[in-house]
Amino acid sequence: MSPQVASHVVAQLAPHGVLRAAINMSNFLLVTGRTASGDPEGVSPSMARAVADRLGVPVTYVPFPKPGELADQAGKDVWDIGLIGAEPARAEKIAFTAAYAEIEATYLVPAGSPISRIQDVDKSGVRIAVTARSAYDLWLERNIRQATLIRSDSLDGAFEQFVNDKLEALAGLRPRLLSDVRKVPGATLLEGKFTAVQQAVGTAKANSEAARFLHDFVEEAKASGLVAGFIGQYKVDGLSVAPPA
Repeated sequence: MSPQVASHVVAQLAPHGVLRAAINMSNFLLVTGRTASGDPEGVSPSMARAVADRLGVPVTYVPFPKPGELADQAGKDVWDIGLIGAEPARAEKIAFTAAYAEIEATYLVPAGSPISRIQDVDKSGVRIAVTARSAYDLWLERNIRQATLIRSDSLDGAFEQFVNDKLEALAGLRPRLLSDVRKVPGATLLEGKFTAVQQAVGTAKANSEAARFLHDFVEEAKASGLVAGFIGQYKVDGLSVAPPA
């Protein structure tokens, strides 16, 4: 793709002369810290800055504490691109690229649990602790048939509910669960995944030309090693470059 970007694409993505990039601050794999000036730092902010660089405009970050709150502001002139998990419920309002990175989601089960496989979780009587409106919660809501989802407002809240209420499973992203399992004696992390959260770049549905530009940009970023470079730069364990679209 030529570095020269059509003026109407720049106008769609940076109508105020700056690329306003919405960042989900709750994803500790994609946002690993803050810069000296207080801006979010990590794979996701770096991807946003790379888009701005290609457009030839400055970037400004619009942080959100939760992905659902970010998605709620789609098309409301609050942000120009949003970097969150691509989910069908969110895609009703947001035009997503294919994923640039993905994260496995699985379950943690307590000591002595009869559950040893992911497919055994969706049974009557099984209660699953989950962080509300996370990408994997949206997947579970569509796919769980018999088990019960017990939602909390935060990752820590879901973990505490799992422990305190002696729930049968805790759903989460594998990297987070790798730290949680060490806090629960005898707990087990199930092998495999029930889904992989697809981290993508989105823009308002109305920005059709911009959406095509972002799609091409993300595919190029995966193929060129840019995404892999960001993952390596921030030493993120559990995040992998998504396959080509």
